[in-house]
Amino acid sequence: MDDQSDHTNLPWVGFKPLGLGASKPVCIQDFEQLAKESLTKNAWDYYSSGATDEQTLHDNCMAFKRYRLRPKVLNDVSCVDISTSVLGQKVDIPICIASTAMNKMADPCGEIAAAKAAASVGSGFMLSTWATTSIEEVATETGNSLKWMQLYIYKDREVTKQIVKRAEKCGFKGVFLTVDTPVLGQRYKDVKNHFSLPSNLKLANFEVHEQASGVKSSDNSGLSDYVNSMIDPSLQWSDVKWLKKITKMPVVLKGIVTSEMALKAVAHGVDGIVVSNHGARQLDGVPATIDALPEVVNAVNGRCEVYLDGGVRSGTDVLKAIALGAKAVFIGRPVLWGLAYNGEEGVRTVLSMLKDEFKNSLQLMGCRSIKELQEGQNLIVPEAYYLSRL
Repeated sequence: MDDQSDHTNLPWVGFKPLGLGASKPVCIQDFEQLAKESLTKNAWDYYSSGATDEQTLHDNCMAFKRYRLRPKVLNDVSCVDISTSVLGQKVDIPICIASTAMNKMADPCGEIAAAKAAASVGSGFMLSTWATTSIEEVATETGNSLKWMQLYIYKDREVTKQIVKRAEKCGFKGVFLTVDTPVLGQRYKDVKNHFSLPSNLKLANFEVHEQASGVKSSDNSGLSDYVNSMIDPSLQWSDVKWLKKITKMPVVLKGIVTSEMALKAVAHGVDGIVVSNHGARQLDGVPATIDALPEVVNAVNGRCEVYLDGGVRSGTDVLKAIALGAKAVFIGRPVLWGLAYNGEEGVRTVLSMLKDEFKNSLQLMGCRSIKELQEGQNLIVPEAYYLSRL
């Protein structure tokens, strides 16, 4: 999950998001405004907030603006290919749906709507452990479309093992282990709201484990209490080995922002890394993901795939992440905004908008494919590159 709810300090200063009476959304920020108008305060604050002072939340978007593009010209771009692959599975666009919890707070069809939208544009969908739709329901409703399973490791390892086995049985193509949540980050808005999952909803993957299926109101944040009681804070690198032993699915670690941890991940035989700070919802003050991406890519040096989530709000943001070495990007909050706006069709519109913007940006860069973009010399540089030449 990714960015900030207060429009006054956001990185598109100078651009005014969609106002009342406008005909339709024309950019991702329009969807944010429309979602804010339609969601309950409990849901909006949960989806939009970050940890503590929200420094990293703000920076996740702002950091993209600190990179400059150096396009090629007079290079025939009449025919371009924007497809790529994730864990050996082809996707038509390098923009996939990240795991976000409790989608039915945004739309009654929740995760199924989002997964169908991803399939309709030739992309993939990552289901959250804390989904409000079960693994089996999503699989039944979306057929053979490309899906992955996000995973938390519970204190009860059997609960965790069953999640993995159910996803594998239902044809999911990878497991994305979140490694940045031994405990839940401090989220002031959820504490003030005494956040809880609405009474008509449950964490649908745990219906046979009643204690694990509800996020109830408390004096603090209900989700914080849930994590403290259920999620294992003793998680360590040996658990990655355990996970690899119990599944044939590729294993990806989600939540790495340093070269040191990337090297450890490679040493433990992972198939991929998501450069992620959990949508800035865990430890405030960690780097924006686009800033962390180059050091992770360089450390990995091709030994596993690298993806990015956090702060992606335009096709140009996608292009910058791909140019810096990401195999694909995953988006979270924009999907929730699309759901809140118009369900499955809203998510499809969000993905199509980013697809069209990315293709346009790739053509304007003078590149005909992702490969050509990544192999180009000095096509993207930090803004300091120009400041140092003054």
